Amino acid sequence: MSERSFPELLGGLVEDLTRLFRQEITLARTEVSEKIDQATHAIVGMLAGAILLLAALLVLLQALVAGLVEAGIPVGWASLAVGIVVAIIGFFLMRKGMSDISATRLTPRKTIDQLHRDTSVAKEQVR
Repeated sequence: MSERSFPELLGGLVEDLTRLFRQEITLARTEVSEKIDQATHAIVGMLAGAILLLAALLVLLQALVAGLVEAGIPVGWASLAVGIVVAIIGFFLMRKGMSDISATRLTPRKTIDQLHRDTSVAKEQVR
């Protein structure tokens, strides 16, 4: 068994760290691509659902205004009341959707955790 010199050991360490870094970059690219695909599919599904729900909502809101008018409320006040309630509900739904697609939920956690572990291993090897 031959002894390796310090420069050889250091060169091997640099090669290993370079290879590891390249693998981590590949992992990061793959994970970010997966996250983008997830977000894209979610947005497409949300958009299709929103279009259909909008059509249904318009019909239902029209029926609600008509019902309030039948109950004796003037058309203007019935429309205003329904519009305010719908605006409030819409506001809270938008806030929820924006929260669900926030940057923190799309962060590539696996890659970040792996990089932290790799940094620890590299520091241990240098010591």
